[in-house]
Amino acid sequence: MFLPIPAIDLMNGQVVRLSRGRAEEKTVYSDDPVAVARQFEALGARRLHVVDLDGAFTGQPRNLEILRRIREATALQIEMGGGLRTRDLVERVLGLGLDFAILGTSALRDRALIAGLAADYGDKLIVGIDAKDGRVAIEGWVETSELTAIDFARELQAMGVGTVIYTDIATDGMLSGPNLSAQAEMADAVAMRVIASGGIRDVADLRALRDLNRPNLIGAITGRAVYEQRLSIAEAVQAMAEANGASRP
Repeated sequence: MFLPIPAIDLMNGQVVRLSRGRAEEKTVYSDDPVAVARQFEALGARRLHVVDLDGAFTGQPRNLEILRRIREATALQIEMGGGLRTRDLVERVLGLGLDFAILGTSALRDRALIAGLAADYGDKLIVGIDAKDGRVAIEGWVETSELTAIDFARELQAMGVGTVIYTDIATDGMLSGPNLSAQAEMADAVAMRVIASGGIRDVADLRALRDLNRPNLIGAITGRAVYEQRLSIAEAVQAMAEANGASRP
């Protein structure tokens, strides 16, 4: 089933969104992340994407207490990333009862760490691949490596990683529509699960991603469109459920 996955980006304890990952281009949407998570659940969401932006920029998660409270307040599947660059931090996050830990920069710089975590935690480990012009971006999107996103994904698959979140920086937070060709190319390049991220404007964009008909493209993360009421989570959940029911028994 193709899942719409609402996002909560945390900075200084608030729910925010950044444009193209820039801290100076921040919009605050709520001072109560737990209430936002509970609302998503009430609207039918099954999975929640949480990013500790303070962690992404500093290398050390700063909002774990909020994650603990969200875990206690909801039955959502929760995936969390942002500053998880050591085994200890991954274990702390999973120890809170979260379902998935997302690694980004550390995956590029420490292949041994990823291989070890994939062996020990299996599907609980997700790697986020953020790309600019097809190349992997790191350090909160302020640097771009020479490694292509496709080559990196293939390396991760060989190490045993089962899921990647593929974000196109050029579209993230811009409400410009997802990069359909890039998402299709990624899904075609690997056998592991792919979650799309970046540019979602409305239910039509979710349908367009689903209609790429890549079985391993399992869902899409949406943030700004939800907070600006361009996309209803309830409508998205219903639309994806109807489509999946009709085409995928």
